[in-house]
Amino acid sequence: MLLRKDMKLGKKIDKITVGEKLQLNEKIEDKDLLLYLGLTNDNNPLYIQYDYAIGTPYKKPIIPVIMLNGIITSAISKHLPGPGSHIREQNIIYLEPVYHNETIEISLEIQHIDLIQNVVEIYVKASKEKSIQVLHGVIKVVPPY
Repeated sequence: MLLRKDMKLGKKIDKITVGEKLQLNEKIEDKDLLLYLGLTNDNNPLYIQYDYAIGTPYKKPIIPVIMLNGIITSAISKHLPGPGSHIREQNIIYLEPVYHNETIEISLEIQHIDLIQNVVEIYVKASKEKSIQVLHGVIKVVPPY
């Protein structure tokens, strides 16, 4: 069994409040990128080849957006609402690329609570270099039962 019996579940819907926030910083290093690319067999040259990327508008390799999603879903699974929660829907818009070894600041905020459907809407945004917004969107999450 992967889940320890003594592991605490995240917040149930009746313990979550609108306006609740989580903020975290995450640096995406080459080792993380190579692990992702190896697991998915993704060989897009835009992610790893400097000689290819220099000829694009990005000028250097970028991080796949699915890795950014992974950081966000991990924050939801670990913290808000936490273990036992499940993402039901997501709508994220990617505004700017994130490059290797950049640190992004991610902010999650509870925007709406639907007690009947047992779903919370979480607004997510992320920025780099303190002010350059790289993504924003809404994620609908089923908190633990």
